[in-house]
Amino acid sequence: MDPQKTLNQEIRCFSVGLHSGRKVGMTIRPAGVDEGIVFVRKDLPQSNRISASVHNVADTTLATTLGTNGTRVLTVEHLLSAFNGMGVDNALVEVDTFEVPIMDGSAFPFVSLIRDSGLKSQDKAKKYLVIRKPISISDGECTAMFKPSPRFEITYKIDFNHPVVGRQSYHVVLSNGAYEREICAARTFGFLRDVEYLQAKGLALGGSLSNAVVLDDEKVINKEGLRCPDEFVKHKILDAIGDLYLIGTPIIGHFVAYKSGHKLNIQLLKELQVNEDCWDMLNHEDFKKEMAKTQSAAISA
Repeated sequence: MDPQKTLNQEIRCFSVGLHSGRKVGMTIRPAGVDEGIVFVRKDLPQSNRISASVHNVADTTLATTLGTNGTRVLTVEHLLSAFNGMGVDNALVEVDTFEVPIMDGSAFPFVSLIRDSGLKSQDKAKKYLVIRKPISISDGECTAMFKPSPRFEITYKIDFNHPVVGRQSYHVVLSNGAYEREICAARTFGFLRDVEYLQAKGLALGGSLSNAVVLDDEKVINKEGLRCPDEFVKHKILDAIGDLYLIGTPIIGHFVAYKSGHKLNIQLLKELQVNEDCWDMLNHEDFKKEMAKTQSAAISA
């Protein structure tokens, strides 16, 4: 049995909200089997719980926002990415305002805290959403799709009219620690002209060179530069790993994207849900048996 997992002990951290600019305190607590990821607004007396589900996505402008019964939590994608990448199935996330802390703009701080906490195996098996048939969605030249694969893998391409970014492509198989090694440290990024505009509109108020890669018309203006040359496309993958976890369970399949973002990622999940012939839900043991039969048939052929 591949068991569900939760945290071994609670986690606490503090930072600012990327878009609100407010100071945020967050505590992540262990949760029981099948509870999934649940956000709790501790600043509200009631109607303060929001399950991390594609059904509860309230907005995808600049970040992924969850909302239900008038209650919202902004910028959940980096934390959800860390949960997905580290194999956390169940957790209770308490925040004292309406946004998850941005930390350094990547998922690395969350990954470090999860690693320090350790994970506890639970008395029920994980389930996996296994992609059976290709399914895709597009918006102009932007596309996102799932294809069958015996593993969770992502191929992502971006294309920005900027000398530092330009066209970038990256493929990763999310197993054997690849998320920690290759993806989790990639920071969010933005263009100086856009940051100035957004802040004038009361958005991105917590954005700074300490929690984002910022580019002017020619270069990265952060003194430390990039963590890796393909940090931009890797951060898009990081975001996608978080968005895709809103399906509520790990995915076995190949996610392929070109210039996608939060909006298209979520639309693909919704399209997947209504096309039930494109997927099955299996526990790990059944999936392993299926793969073994497939491999045996291939060898016989």
